Amino acid sequence: MKNVVFVAPHFLENTLRYVQALADLDGTRVGLISCDPVTKLPPRFREGVEAHYRVADCLDPAQLAKACRGLAHGMGAIDRLLGPLEQMQLPLAHAREACGIPGMGVATATAFRDKTRMKDLFQRAGVPCARHRRIESAADAYAFVTEVGLPIILKPIDGLGSRGTQRIRTSAELDAALKSLSPSPSRPIQAEEFIRGIERTCETVTITTRGSRQSIWHSGTHYLPGPLEVIENPWIQYCVLLPREDDADFRAFTPLNVAALDALGMETGLSHMEWFVRRDGTHAVSEVGARPPGVQIMPLMSIAHGVDMVDEWCRLQVHGQFSRPARRLAAGVAFFRGQGQGKRVTAVRGVAEANDGVGPLVVDKKLPTVGQPATSGYEGEGWAIVAHERTEVVRQALSHMVSHVRVELG
Repeated sequence: MKNVVFVAPHFLENTLRYVQALADLDGTRVGLISCDPVTKLPPRFREGVEAHYRVADCLDPAQLAKACRGLAHGMGAIDRLLGPLEQMQLPLAHAREACGIPGMGVATATAFRDKTRMKDLFQRAGVPCARHRRIESAADAYAFVTEVGLPIILKPIDGLGSRGTQRIRTSAELDAALKSLSPSPSRPIQAEEFIRGIERTCETVTITTRGSRQSIWHSGTHYLPGPLEVIENPWIQYCVLLPREDDADFRAFTPLNVAALDALGMETGLSHMEWFVRRDGTHAVSEVGARPPGVQIMPLMSIAHGVDMVDEWCRLQVHGQFSRPARRLAAGVAFFRGQGQGKRVTAVRGVAEANDGVGPLVVDKKLPTVGQPATSGYEGEGWAIVAHERTEVVRQALSHMVSHVRVELG
């Protein structure tokens, strides 16, 4: 029996799906660390939870370590400390090392979280990526622009996805960004050359035993369009497509994906890599997270491969096992983003027209509703997932939905 502690900052729907999967996993006892009191845990989940420890901040390694020690008094030694969120990976690593819990340590977690460190390791390993520099002053930024030219990308050193990422096209934009960000040795930012190309993802299952690392399974999606373009243009209704087939670009990129994971020291787990097909046909790694992907890619993989990827991730993390499912379908998600400057959804139009064209293909959805608050992220106010045996049918269905559904804010 393995004692597994899962960190769930708040008991949200997606978070509880992981809690349930761990509770259902054979040979596992589950402890929870959260900011929410146990009374907020829905009753149907409580039977599967052995113990709970409340903390004020789930991103504080010291609090996580204290909670693990407290839980160990009742459960016994902790065998795994898990959490799927990107921003939790480094605090989890610190807590593991403080408590002697097996799993990804601080050096490896830092390589995945610190974008400068990540790309330095890529370059040493010969993995193609954007030229980059850690920016600790305005002078650093101006020197980098002199070297690579404009446009460039500025992003947080420990960024999450494309949040906080800026494309800098002109000297005036650079001056304004540096004034706003005020980079310093204690608050550095990352500068990268801007890569022109098509952005895609590669999800990989890696199993590491006795120092031997093996990438045993791959899947990959297309961003339609890329996240940065979506952030820069709030009017864009965007999609993510998981094709049924691996094309020539994906097959050619897979060795680079493995080399990049080797360079970072990936341990047993599921990684989410973003990469580019440049205009000249060459490939470059953007960045990679040692955690499950967002933007509904986990459900897409579940549908396309006929498994529950949350269950698979839990079994992988706890027992080092993965079923290596074959892809049976293409799947895609369309995101419906609110238009306007308001704080609430005032109208949702075109749903009936969209449904007339693709209704039979829809396998899951969370449509926007009038009155709901506007979201702060780029995923929008709602979404719909479609699936079919033919990739082109899914692509056309996604285009049809985002062409018809309009969410208005006011």
